Amino acid sequence: MTVERFRDEVVDYLTAAVGDGRACPAYGAILTPGLYEHAAAWQRYCAEQGFAGLHWPTEFGGRGLTRAHSAVWYEECARAEVAPYLNLQGIVLAGEALLRAGTDEQKERLLPPTLTGDLVWCQLFSEPGAGSDLAGLQTRAVADGDRFVVNGQKVWSSNADVAHYGILLARTDPERPAHKGLSFFCYDMSLPGTEVRPLRQMTGDAEFCEVFLTDVAMPADALLGGLHEGWRVAMAVLEDERGSFGAAGAVSLNRRLDDLAPNLDPADPVTRDTFAGLLSRGRALGHLLSRCDGDARHAPVAKVMRSEMDFGATERELMANGAVAMLTGPDAAATAEVVDRFLYSPGMRIAGGSSEIQRNIIGERLLELPREPR
Repeated sequence: MTVERFRDEVVDYLTAAVGDGRACPAYGAILTPGLYEHAAAWQRYCAEQGFAGLHWPTEFGGRGLTRAHSAVWYEECARAEVAPYLNLQGIVLAGEALLRAGTDEQKERLLPPTLTGDLVWCQLFSEPGAGSDLAGLQTRAVADGDRFVVNGQKVWSSNADVAHYGILLARTDPERPAHKGLSFFCYDMSLPGTEVRPLRQMTGDAEFCEVFLTDVAMPADALLGGLHEGWRVAMAVLEDERGSFGAAGAVSLNRRLDDLAPNLDPADPVTRDTFAGLLSRGRALGHLLSRCDGDARHAPVAKVMRSEMDFGATERELMANGAVAMLTGPDAAATAEVVDRFLYSPGMRIAGGSSEIQRNIIGERLLELPREPR
């Protein structure tokens, strides 16, 4: 099927799904707790109708199309303001890792239920003492016969409280250099010794969790990729995460900029200058994403540009709405949404790799500048 014909099919499908209420409203990369039931039902329906795992092989529940077809799906979902999947951690991160590095048995067991939403995933990478410095993580997975015994703590794990599985990065050889002694696992969240504690954010929601792993007996077949090869698998996952914005994100970005413009005071030179800066950065990012969609080399550029521009746009949106003064006025409900976005936005400068880390990656890997002193 041509991409053009497929686009028409997607538009018709989404129009019908929005009209009958099946489609779940868009919520970004992180599943909002209150939308879980709707999002899970939407994922299941999309899988039944052939609109999930579009470029995945048919033997694992996909449709066997191309990544270009998947990009069309994401783009049209963005236009329709519909969630393209249940959560990023399952379809994009775990799914792609399994397709790249999984055994046939792992793919057959884990990929189909991921597409239908029967398996929800979370990401078990960051730790209290090793956030952006992922190579410094201390969670241990010690080989013991046909199992690994896992001990450690993870944090900022989105949707871990509803997840059935997690992609886990743990240290399997403490004697090797930091990034060479890590292994990657598909971790069953129901294993005894697993404790999940939601973290209350300043928005009042609890989308993130901390996870405690205490003497967990994890089956050896949970290993994804080779033993001590976790860094390679994890780096590909992070490129998927940082590059997931894509051309679809440009659609959402341009809509947000267009929505922001009417609320600004054109007579204020500071406002005009600030908005002109946001607009130029947003349009530049949109063009970059449209030209380089799927090119992992541009993922850190897109990530830092989006995170910083989102924060600036939200800050300007708050000022334009006079939020503090309006919280008790007739527009209080609308303004509360603006305040909620403002309180949420600083976290996106950290999630998926902080802006500082992204700038280091850009300088060292893309521009080939000298490495930052350690």
